[in-house]
Amino acid sequence: MARLLLVSPDPDLHDALDRSPLLAGHRIDVVYGDLVALRRLRRVGYDVVVTSPATPLDEDVAFAEEARRVRPGIRAIALAPESHAVDVIAALRASVFACFTAPFDPSEIADMAARALSEPPNWQDGIEVVSANKDWISLRVNCRLLTAERLVTFLDELSKELPEPDRDALLLAFREILMNAMEHGGHFDPGQVVEVSAIRTARTIVYYVKDPGPGFDRDGLAHAAVSNPADDPVAHIAARAEQGLRPGGFGLLLARKVVDELIYSERGNEVLLIKYRA
Repeated sequence: MARLLLVSPDPDLHDALDRSPLLAGHRIDVVYGDLVALRRLRRVGYDVVVTSPATPLDEDVAFAEEARRVRPGIRAIALAPESHAVDVIAALRASVFACFTAPFDPSEIADMAARALSEPPNWQDGIEVVSANKDWISLRVNCRLLTAERLVTFLDELSKELPEPDRDALLLAFREILMNAMEHGGHFDPGQVVEVSAIRTARTIVYYVKDPGPGFDRDGLAHAAVSNPADDPVAHIAARAEQGLRPGGFGLLLARKVVDELIYSERGNEVLLIKYRA
């Protein structure tokens, strides 16, 4: 049984997490205030801590760093009323496990908490900040599904200026391209890394993804939905099964429909996703 510590939770959020089947079998404790939480962490070996939804993200980052000094290896999930790029970058540098801002979706928080609880005590963060300012962030991420899911939560916080439907669609397209890079370029080997940059200009949001593989021939993508003939929109499913690939293959097709420009390098192992801002 793993242990989860909630700091000053909203009663409705606490109730939702307590009833979540994803967290069944895990112990969930509650304390009120960061200082009380740190005292508790000194006495009890918690695996995951969820910060107060009322405290600013910069305070949550400071708390997470102090919590890790007290309890090395603990995973911190930060909840905050709002976020700013500088604070999200600080959270990435501080190896915060995930960030969420109001309005909160208890199911998303429960899912991420369950994933965090499943990680071993010696977990490796998997997200390295190469360089970052509010308009240009460059990262190296290991080829794990969990790392991809965590990265999407951070990029969601960094793109709040987009209307929600556009933001959700753009992040879904980015996730699919990132998953393709991890699967086909890195073979989901945690020892391999994908390079990612998120760039914001006055008129665009740009995502750059480079996988560690040799690239691919875009004319030979039988495993991808983008290559399906018009009269057989699911032909790629059989091709993926024959190659032992995970279900999916809709990444390129989805990305092309969502972003304004999708540009590949000559080798095919680098891609730009460009979305124009209104």
